[in-house]
Amino acid sequence: MSAPAPLAAIFGMAGLTLTDGERDFFRRTRPVGYILFARNVENPVQVSGLVNDLRALDPAYDPLILIDQEGGRVQRLKPPFWRQAPAMVEFGALHARDPERAAKALRLNMHLLGEELRALGIDVDCAPVMDVPAPGAHDVIGDRAFAGEPNVVGDLAAVACQGLIDAGVVPVIKHIPGHGRAGADSHKELPVVSEDLATLRTSDFAPFKALCASSLQDSCFAMTAHVVYRAIDSAQPATTSRVVIADIIRGEIGFRGLLMSDDLGMKALNGPFDVRAAAALDAGCDVVLHCDGTMAEMEAVAQGARALAGDGLRAIASTTSVRRQPRAAITNAAAASFRVLDALRHG
Repeated sequence: MSAPAPLAAIFGMAGLTLTDGERDFFRRTRPVGYILFARNVENPVQVSGLVNDLRALDPAYDPLILIDQEGGRVQRLKPPFWRQAPAMVEFGALHARDPERAAKALRLNMHLLGEELRALGIDVDCAPVMDVPAPGAHDVIGDRAFAGEPNVVGDLAAVACQGLIDAGVVPVIKHIPGHGRAGADSHKELPVVSEDLATLRTSDFAPFKALCASSLQDSCFAMTAHVVYRAIDSAQPATTSRVVIADIIRGEIGFRGLLMSDDLGMKALNGPFDVRAAAALDAGCDVVLHCDGTMAEMEAVAQGARALAGDGLRAIASTTSVRRQPRAAITNAAAASFRVLDALRHG
């Protein structure tokens, strides 16, 4: 008899090691994956041990292990044990001077990031950001984005995804269908975007649509934006909007891989956590994400979630060849890192 499908949820944890309560909860709920933050990171030995503990909780399935390792200001693994990677805007600036050099440097940079993750047993990176920042928008995206031109964002995001895939790490493109013109930080409040649909199509949606027209999307996951788009659904943010997910993300943009919510704990959403989880899944997310490790909230999310099924299971299976491919290690990572920096400084 095959093991039951995992819960359609990804959870964080409180600290550097698993508590007895977390072990019991994770064994009982069997989430599809776990996400690490700075509070879970001390040094390579500790992180590897934590990842191994998570994978050993249930030998009947192999959970995803995620982290946000973009570079710049969003980087959970930091010096002195890990390289400080450049923010994505630096590659956009290089692209304006020398597109070919930018692509080479970015692919190498992301391969290096992926190598660091694979060495720890982490197989999913919540990167790259594919948002197109608009003038006057909140700076929560800011230098995390490549550029303000949709075609440049699309081109560089494809290169970034390929670099992670080269290293055996699944990229998570975010924040679909676009967070770049939001006037508020969705960690703190619900952003509402009022631009018309034609503008959104030519700007915000365009990089995602370009990537989804390529074969790369079969090796990628995607994360939703907690943003209301008045021209599409004036009542619900993308994460809980059947219309946005069905008509735009799955329809116009054409994304067919695993779709996960952004963090259910962000203040852009409201209501009990079981209701938040159910609403996101009912809207069309395959998996919900809860990050901060608060046990009472995780218990509620688990109540509102359900077993991963159908397209979600198939989407994860489509990335198995990426996550299980032999590590294509860069033989001289230090020299490769200097090549990235040299390209950025002298491109």
